[in-house]
Amino acid sequence: MNTLAPIVLFVYNRLNETKKTIEALQSNYLASQSELFIFSDGPKSVAGKTKIDDVRAYLSTVKGFKSVSVVEATKNKGLAKSIIEGVTEIVNKHKKIIVVEDDLITSRNFLDYMNQALSFYENSPEVITISGYTLSLPNLKNYEKDYYLGYRASSWGWGIWKDKWNNVDWTVSNYSDFITDKKKMNAFAAIGSDMPKMLRYQMEGKIDSWAIRLCYYQFEHQMFCVFPSVSKLKSIGFSKEATHTSGSTRFDTVLDKGEQRVFEFDKEMSINKKIIKDFRNKFSVKSRIIDKVKQLINK
Repeated sequence: MNTLAPIVLFVYNRLNETKKTIEALQSNYLASQSELFIFSDGPKSVAGKTKIDDVRAYLSTVKGFKSVSVVEATKNKGLAKSIIEGVTEIVNKHKKIIVVEDDLITSRNFLDYMNQALSFYENSPEVITISGYTLSLPNLKNYEKDYYLGYRASSWGWGIWKDKWNNVDWTVSNYSDFITDKKKMNAFAAIGSDMPKMLRYQMEGKIDSWAIRLCYYQFEHQMFCVFPSVSKLKSIGFSKEATHTSGSTRFDTVLDKGEQRVFEFDKEMSINKKIIKDFRNKFSVKSRIIDKVKQLINK
């Protein structure tokens, strides 16, 4: 196998979730051969410092990897800036990386899948990212391949290469042209009805998202994300303390419990239209309304 990609983990103030995330990574078959870089964001206020101190005290005890490096921010950067700066720093040194946040439980073969996919698609200009996560989709139930292609990158447990990352236009410099192009706006919405609104909110400063900007760049350049047919991770970030995903059930998935360690991919960029439709439906207005109703019922 080629050189393993380093793992880059972003943490904040959730000790329990961080422990579970790291313990799951430690259980990966390739953990002891993988370098781990942890970026710990700083507190938003003096009152929030204690929780961050607790997380950092735990981070100083983490073992089970080839090496562990912790970078502690003195001030709060926020998720988008923290990820853009941290990923840029590590990917420029190592050429490819695997990124995880502090509320994701990975399967034991997560690193196997990610590293093999990163190696296989390294020189494929059509592929922008590798995802370790997949939604639970009807047409994946009897699906035989180890992967499928999607039009929308996932921000949960993903991998990317230096050249692809450094090409992303984080300023979305052509945004003013985009919002006056109805045909292009509709095409972006076809990937997910939430996409244009999220991009607008980002550009207006109402949300703090690196992911929507990456997705827009992917859309502009007609690139693919490679997804596993069985999810190699699941989120535990739906608690009341979750910053972005509190209470949602729409993204629940089944974690891979199998022992498969070798995965097969194909250079042919073939789209499964049924899976694409399933994927798009998860982000439809109807799906979001149903999810909101479920959240209200469960409160």
